[in-house]
Amino acid sequence: MAPLEDETEGKMNSLDKMLSVLNGFNEDNLMIDVAQAAELSGSSRASAYRYLQALTRSGLLTPASGGSYVIGSRVIELEMLKRENDPLLRAARYLIRYYADCMGMNIMLCSYYGDKVLCADNAWPDHSIPEIYKPGRSMPIFKGAMAKVILANLSPSQLKSIHSWNAERIRESGLGETLEAFLARMAEIRSAGVTITQSEVVDGLVGIAAPIRDGEERVLGSVVFVLSIEHFNSLERDALAQEIRHIASEIEHGILRASKFAATAPTAAARPRRVPVYRG
Repeated sequence: MAPLEDETEGKMNSLDKMLSVLNGFNEDNLMIDVAQAAELSGSSRASAYRYLQALTRSGLLTPASGGSYVIGSRVIELEMLKRENDPLLRAARYLIRYYADCMGMNIMLCSYYGDKVLCADNAWPDHSIPEIYKPGRSMPIFKGAMAKVILANLSPSQLKSIHSWNAERIRESGLGETLEAFLARMAEIRSAGVTITQSEVVDGLVGIAAPIRDGEERVLGSVVFVLSIEHFNSLERDALAQEIRHIASEIEHGILRASKFAATAPTAAARPRRVPVYRG
C-alpha cells in the first residue's frame, strides 16, 4: 500500500503546482509565459509547459501572442454561473441597488471565501468617489469594516486558527497583541453588530459594515456603506448603523426565502483553509 500512497501524494503535488500557475494573474499581470509558470510552480520549464497545456485544454487558459497565455473562456463561464446562482448575490442584487438609489449612498457587497474577502457586487450612485471596489477585487482581511465585521462573526476555533498563522499581521493591524486580546476585540465588534472604520483601506473613505449570515448562522459576507469622511460627518452615525443592519437583515431574509424552494441551497460557508495564511 505504501507505494500507492506515495504515488497519490506525488499526483496531488503536481496538481497543486499546476493550479499555482493561476496565482500569477492579477490586475497588474494579465499574461503568463512558460518562464513565469515555472517560477510560480517551482518546476522545470518542461513541466511548466505541460501545466500550461493542461490548463489550456480545460479552458482555464488560452494561448496569446508571443508564447504567452491569458485567462480562458471557462473562467468567464464559471463566473457567470456563480453570479447567477449564488444565494448571497441573488438575495442582495436588487436590494443594494434600491437602497443605494434611495439614499444616494454607495453600497458594496462582500463575500467571504475562507482565505480572502472579495467584492461580490456594488451599487455606486455617488460618483464623487471613484469606483475602486469592483466585483472580484480582493480586500485586506485585517483592515476595513467589510473584513473586520466578517472576522468577528467567525467561530472561536476559526479565529484561533487564523491567529496561529497570522499573529504578526493581526498585531500590525491593531487587532490585538495576544490571542486573548484578538478574541476580545472580535467579541466587541460582534456584539456591536456594525463596524465603522475610517481611512483603513483607502484614505478619506469611511466604511460602515454589517455581517450577512445564512440560516445556520454562518457568516457569508458583509454589506457596506462607502462614503467620504466629510459626508459621514454630516450624517447621524447611529442612523447609518441602524440602516446597514436593516439592509443586512433583508438580505438574510432573502437567502432564507430562497432556501425554502431548494432542498440544498449552496452557500459559500465560512470555513478557512487548513492553513489560513492571509497574503492579500
